[in-house]
Amino acid sequence: MDKIKYFDFPKDETLFGLKPEVGRWFFIPFGLIVLLCLGTVYSWSIFSTHFETALQAKPGTILLPFMVLGVMFTLAMPISGLYIYRFSPRIMTITGGIILGIGYFLSSIAPNLPFLIISYGVIAGIGVGIVYGVPLAVAARWFPERKGFAVGMTVVGFGLSPLVTAPIAINLIKAFGVRNTFVILGVVFTGIILAIAQVLKMPPKRWLPDGYNPEASIKNNIQGSSQSNSDNSVANLPMVQTQSFYGLWICYGVGTFVGLTAIATTAQVGQEIVGLQPEQLGFAIPLFATFNGIGRPLFGWLNDRLKPKLTTIVINVLILIASAIVLNTSQGQLINFLVAYSIFWLCLGAWLAVAPAATLSFFGLNNYPSNYGLMFTSFGLGGLLGIFTIAAIKGITGSYLPFFYVTAAIACIAIVIATFLLNRPHKTAIADFLFKYLISPITPVLLSFVEFWLGSAIPKKSN
Repeated sequence: MDKIKYFDFPKDETLFGLKPEVGRWFFIPFGLIVLLCLGTVYSWSIFSTHFETALQAKPGTILLPFMVLGVMFTLAMPISGLYIYRFSPRIMTITGGIILGIGYFLSSIAPNLPFLIISYGVIAGIGVGIVYGVPLAVAARWFPERKGFAVGMTVVGFGLSPLVTAPIAINLIKAFGVRNTFVILGVVFTGIILAIAQVLKMPPKRWLPDGYNPEASIKNNIQGSSQSNSDNSVANLPMVQTQSFYGLWICYGVGTFVGLTAIATTAQVGQEIVGLQPEQLGFAIPLFATFNGIGRPLFGWLNDRLKPKLTTIVINVLILIASAIVLNTSQGQLINFLVAYSIFWLCLGAWLAVAPAATLSFFGLNNYPSNYGLMFTSFGLGGLLGIFTIAAIKGITGSYLPFFYVTAAIACIAIVIATFLLNRPHKTAIADFLFKYLISPITPVLLSFVEFWLGSAIPKKSN
């Protein structure tokens, strides 16, 4: 079989005025800044108390906009992945940025909670979902030899956002009120996203940096996990027809089940277990956000070296340790709580780097945006199940503590799943059955709906 030819840039072509191998590094900070804007969703607790008072919402219901945003974020992410090549990274980023700005503006004039759920949860959530995957896909395509590191460094902006945007939002709210703050943030975020969108683009098809040999890289991967476009046996095999997809999807769901629930209930769990006070929460959240941010480049780097199976096992061992710490923590043991929740936030950050990098490693570059869009559905489902589970446990037992027996148990299950399923992608009887009788029948219906929606929302020809 003839070797695939990998194309260079046209002669004398530059990227940001530099050689492509050098200029491509600008895409990481640009993507990080975009995700920094989007990551303000992690600071919802800062806005929620003010909106709860302004809208006279019932206690607890003010979490609904955040929950709906998480759902819409998850649903919109696959749309972005499916159409990033058709409409270009620039068009997708511009579209999502404008939708995000509209959502923020409408939220600023919300007269009641249902309106806020639609404006912030639905509209802003769609904007976040459309934009989110674009910088990750761009970074992954420009850094095939460092995909885990590049994706991890890009997505770190989403996790570290509370460190930057939360203090700014607090000061803006003090000076202008929560509604005017939403207007200011919406205008600023939209402007930043639209400006960066102008330079986002993919490399020429099959472009590789000088000195990178994908065939040699495949031989060095554990059990042949990493795949390139030259591996036809995998490139021609639908992702959902392999055992690796289901293994990674389940493990990703476990990670978000634990991580998103930890983020959503940090204050409540801390108050019950160790008597966490509001002033202590003021330094605890930035601490957790730091670990969440660190987890992305750290585990992206680990994924490049350990490969997805071992990296996933490490993450779930950490979840198991953190769960054990919480279960052995009592009133006043603040350090235990800080350590455990730092680990939980770290592991969520880890998954937001490992999942896209592992998807790329297993299933290659050709369909990466759409593949990761499908994989990302696990993010939303895992988070929703986690929040509903901890709420049910609290309602039944009167305590959050039993939830951490659940997190310990599913971490053990994820370790077993990773051991047996996160290997070289291949057909299995179960995966083939699910592909033929579950995925295949519903895919045309979903794609028809998406085509109809996009056909009315976005011009079919991009610049």
